[in-house]
Amino acid sequence: MNQTTIIHKELAAGRWRAFSLAEQLGNIGSEASRAMRWKNKDEKLFQGAIDRALELFDLTLADPRWRGGRLREIARAREVFCDTFLNDGKEYQSTPQDLDRYFYYFALIARKNSKF
Repeated sequence: MNQTTIIHKELAAGRWRAFSLAEQLGNIGSEASRAMRWKNKDEKLFQGAIDRALELFDLTLADPRWRGGRLREIARAREVFCDTFLNDGKEYQSTPQDLDRYFYYFALIARKNSKF
């Protein structure tokens, strides 16, 4: 991903910080799910999902609300995500399905707490 290219302009402008941690991680999980779907099938769609997920991770890591243990978990989740999708899980032995399960619960919490 080109560091000067912002994919989620509105979110990067501040909207992302209005989301709860569960909403942020649930959205990252959506991109992880897309990456899982397109891995080894469509390189362009796969790379797009990876780029979007990494940008959302970076926006989450930059959110001043998350400090201490939360920040470390987010950073570790990003590290595991990169290892899983870009290094075939060599370091952490994680699979895309493992990540899908991890993020699924955040999406459930976000949906449960949504006003819809």
